[in-house]
Amino acid sequence: MRSLPKTLADDVARNLVMVARLLDNEPEEAYKYSRVALRLASRVPSVREAAGFASYMTQRYSEALTEFRASRRMTGRADLWPVMADCERGLGRPEKALAMAGEPEVKQLDKAGQVEMRLVAAGARADMGQFDAAVVTLQSPELASNAVHPWTARLRYAYAEALIAADRGDEAREWFAKAAEADPEGNTNASERLAEIDGLEFVDALDPEAEEAEAPAERPAAGRGSRDTRTDEGQDKVIFEEDEDVEEYYDEDDLELEDASAEEADQIERDRAARRDEDDRD
Repeated sequence: MRSLPKTLADDVARNLVMVARLLDNEPEEAYKYSRVALRLASRVPSVREAAGFASYMTQRYSEALTEFRASRRMTGRADLWPVMADCERGLGRPEKALAMAGEPEVKQLDKAGQVEMRLVAAGARADMGQFDAAVVTLQSPELASNAVHPWTARLRYAYAEALIAADRGDEAREWFAKAAEADPEGNTNASERLAEIDGLEFVDALDPEAEEAEAPAERPAAGRGSRDTRTDEGQDKVIFEEDEDVEEYYDEDDLELEDASAEEADQIERDRAARRDEDDRD
């Protein structure tokens, strides 16, 4: 930016600031600002890099690759190598991304860059249907470490997803849990994936639509001695789901037996037997 006239540098800087502000939540708007900056100062490496990321975030992978290559030629830095490889994936060339993972530039990356390159390589393996190989690609000292770094949650999450794809779901749960533990800010959806595996569902209590869409609660399964009152042809009956030697239906007056005297209990039993005989004749 120092090579630009002050007024032009200020204009370019304002556009780059807007790119940074909008890139995550409004990438299309960020892309527009990046094109303005690119038009004003295409020979500035930071402008080419910003334009590359704006194109990448809007899935304009061919444009992104062009900008990243230009920035790299201008600076000689290798830190854009992983995202360049991921652009190759976006363009449907996972083999090229894997080839880049074996190039000398990878050795020039810092630890975060090497982890990023490993993630891209594993993604390329998955693109090619090599799911077991994707799992192996992610197995590394960084994955095994208990230390938490900015990239730890993403690495653990990617490993869990690779295990799912490789039909190793039992192992995946453990790694989703580890990813969630390393991701208190929720940058991944590890907590949601963990809940999904455990059969849980998140409901927004403040969302009125969610309340309306929620299905009525199911009747709890009746255990031994539990009851469920319902109407059957105008008569309330009580269903007991107990042992098979206990009859299925009892009239409502059965509930009075506990407090009845011996004579009253005998009368209730006689009345019930009479009703059953009448039902049998019908």
